[in-house]
Amino acid sequence: MTNNSELTIPTFEDVIAAHRRIAPYIHRTPVLTSSYLDELTGAQLFFKCENFQKAGAFKARGASNAVFGLSQEQAAKGVATHSSGNHALSLAYAAGRRGIPCTAVMPHTAPQAKKDAVCGYGGKIVTSEPSISSRETILAEVLAEGGAEFVHPYNDPRVIAGQATCSRELNEQVDMLDAVIAPIGGGGMISGTCLTLSNLAPKVKIYAAEPNNADDACRSFKAGCIIADDAPQTVADGLKVPLKELTWHFVSNYVTDILTATEDEIIAAMKLTWQRMKIVIEPSCAVPLATILKNREVFADKRVGVILTGGNVDLDRLPWVKG
Repeated sequence: MTNNSELTIPTFEDVIAAHRRIAPYIHRTPVLTSSYLDELTGAQLFFKCENFQKAGAFKARGASNAVFGLSQEQAAKGVATHSSGNHALSLAYAAGRRGIPCTAVMPHTAPQAKKDAVCGYGGKIVTSEPSISSRETILAEVLAEGGAEFVHPYNDPRVIAGQATCSRELNEQVDMLDAVIAPIGGGGMISGTCLTLSNLAPKVKIYAAEPNNADDACRSFKAGCIIADDAPQTVADGLKVPLKELTWHFVSNYVTDILTATEDEIIAAMKLTWQRMKIVIEPSCAVPLATILKNREVFADKRVGVILTGGNVDLDRLPWVKG
């Protein structure tokens, strides 16, 4: 890892080490295609299915790298984090595999399916209000009480190096990509994608996809500095968090553009994926397809990698079911 203006920036050597470290605890997820969606978008789409990942989300990669990189002394005190869901359950998954405690501060509005998964993996939940400030305040109290190792959901070089293994696999699975697109909230997956592709395939354009209702990354990208929203409201519950310094480094240096989609467009893309590809994805990872459908001219005739980030859905509260 390199130090840049007091930021510890992971290197591609860290990605290789992370992939080796986490190999026993993750899936090498498949890449699926859909001739229907290709025809609809005018592009060749290659879906990297992290919805089939351990714990149901790509975040198992970063969480496992952080947990299994701890010394015995650090690990004995356990780990803690704040998260709207997938990082919390992924950290609980990794901690369970190592046999150490995990505490997750989660907003009381987090999907029940994600809360259930945290508990199912042996994690402990402390609830907060649905704002970043509330999450961070309560987490500080948790850390002060037990001395657990804080594993940030995305602004952590260990986590970013782990997430980068996803695009490393995609680069091996699909030749000659023109672009890769992934959702952006705090920017952990996008940062990992930037880290990998800038080393392995620097000509590939990297796009981030974001909800209109939580478009602080898009506004930050245009302004040239971090703009943070505290508690945006969107169906894409995994994308409500703001960029931080480490992820901003990657976004500002390597991302080609950040595209946005409305709530209705996100829900329609999620439903379309369920219908046509017969796979379960959550709202957050429908945002890339929604933006591709909205910006066909950007992706027309291109070979595009689409990272489907997770499949942890509350099946009793599907967004297209009214009432």
